[in-house]
Amino acid sequence: MKIEIKNIQKEFKTLGKQSVSVLKDINLEMNDGEFFVLLGPSGCGKSTLLNVIAGLENPTGGQLIFDGELVASGNKNECIPAKERNIAMVFQTYALYPHLSVYENIAFPLRIAKMDKNEIDKQVRKSAEILHITNHIDSKPSELSGGERQRVAIARAIVRKPRVLLFDEPLSNLDAQLRTATRIELKKLQRELGITTVYVTHDQVEAMTLGDRVAVIKGGYVQQVDSAINLYEKPANEFVAGFIGFPNMNLFDVEIFKEQDKFYIQFEKDRFYFDNSTVEVGGKYCMGIRPADIEVVDDNENVLKGKVDTMELLGKEVLLYISSNNMEFSIFTAKKNFKENQEINFRFDQSKIHFFKK
Repeated sequence: MKIEIKNIQKEFKTLGKQSVSVLKDINLEMNDGEFFVLLGPSGCGKSTLLNVIAGLENPTGGQLIFDGELVASGNKNECIPAKERNIAMVFQTYALYPHLSVYENIAFPLRIAKMDKNEIDKQVRKSAEILHITNHIDSKPSELSGGERQRVAIARAIVRKPRVLLFDEPLSNLDAQLRTATRIELKKLQRELGITTVYVTHDQVEAMTLGDRVAVIKGGYVQQVDSAINLYEKPANEFVAGFIGFPNMNLFDVEIFKEQDKFYIQFEKDRFYFDNSTVEVGGKYCMGIRPADIEVVDDNENVLKGKVDTMELLGKEVLLYISSNNMEFSIFTAKKNFKENQEINFRFDQSKIHFFKK
C-alpha cells in the first residue's frame, strides 16, 4: 500500500492552554512494499508521525492518504478510526498479555475479528513458524527472553495480514548482540511479506541497515529523504552530516579565500589549499570531513599538525582524537603505532570534503 503524507501538522495543548507544534510541515511518500524508516533524535516528532499514520493521533493540518483514499486530515470529520485502517503496530514494550500463552497472544486479534476457529489455528501456527517461536507456543511471556517476546509481538502484528506494519523503536530493549540478530531477521521477514513498513528509531545503524529509504527528522521538519548510502555520502545539510555516520563527521566553520591563484580553506588559526570547484571565494561555510577520509602522513606538504589526545581500538582500526590549534578532530585509521601526546601531521581527502553554506 502507498502512503502519502501531505503537509501534515500536529499541535498539542499544554496545561496552560498553549499550543506546542510537534509536526510542522511533513511531506513524505512511502511506496507499496517499501521499508521506510523515520530517523531522528528524541523529541523530533517521529513517533507522533507514526501515531498519526496509525490513527492514534489526528493531525491538526494536512492530509494522510492510503492508496488514494483520504484517511485523515485537519478536519476531524474526515479521520477514519484506527480500527478501520487495517494497520498493525509493534511497540517498544511488546504489550503482550501476561496471563495468556504465546498462542493466545498471537490469536487475540483474530478472535476479536471473530475468525473461524480452524482458520485461527492455521494462521497462528503459520505466524509462529515464520518468527521461529513454534517451540514456545504454549509458554507465557514471563518464560521468554526479550528477543522471544518481541518475536511474539511481531507474530501477533502480522497474523491478520495488515496493509501496513508500524514499528516504534521495537529493538531498543534488547542487548546489542540480540538487536543485531533481530535486525537481520526483521529485514528478511519484511522482504518475505512484502508489506509496506514504517519503522521509527533514533539508532542510525538500525536505520541504515533496515531502510530502503530513510527520512531524517529534526524539530518537526524533514531534513532529508534518501537511501542510506546517499544520506552518508551526500548529506543535504549540516545536521544530517553530523547525525549520520559513525564515528561522527568532523564539522568546522571555515572561510574560503584565494591568494596567488590558490584557493584556501581558513580555520580560526590554520589553513590549507585545495582544488576549488564548488564554493565561492569569500563565502562562509560549515566544512565537514569524515574521520575515515583523513590520512595521517609523514610529510609536511599542505598538512595540519596536531597531538594525539586519546585513542579507541575498534577491531582492525583505531579512532584517534586529535587536538590542533583549539580544534578537535577524530581520525579513523588502520595504523596502530600511536601514543598519547604524540605529534602527527594529517591531510584531508579533498574529494570527500563537504561544504554547507552558513
